[in-house]
Amino acid sequence: MLNHTNHLNIQSLTSTRVLIVDDDSDTTDLLRIILEPNDFEVTVANTGKQGVEMARTSVPDMMIVDLTMPDMDGLKVCREVRKFSSMPILILSAVSRPNVAEEVLDSGADDFLVKPMSSGVLIASLNRLARRARAEQHAQHSNGIA
Repeated sequence: MLNHTNHLNIQSLTSTRVLIVDDDSDTTDLLRIILEPNDFEVTVANTGKQGVEMARTSVPDMMIVDLTMPDMDGLKVCREVRKFSSMPILILSAVSRPNVAEEVLDSGADDFLVKPMSSGVLIASLNRLARRARAEQHAQHSNGIA
């Protein structure tokens, strides 16, 4: 695909790189099984601290972060990542207490889904976040801000 300046748009030809941050390996395995056949390239961090470092060094296109982890919860992961990146962050959690969605969104997350959710809802949410991120990136390049 060629963009407006006749350069090949590599991003449109590659998978969306997703970093999953969750301390539960069963969850990360399940997410990998759901995402990889849907054109997502998955990497995994099993602690919040590792997730922040991998977000900084591997620069994924987006993150899926569990809300409750023992070393650093998803809210803190969001706040730390927001110090250096505006990549989309989706928080997943089995926690459905009052005001949790507000806390998650106020921490810098772009979306919040309560587990269990259907794989279709997860894929649709990630695709929406990816489209928005690409549109924002395109707008920045078009305005000479990149």
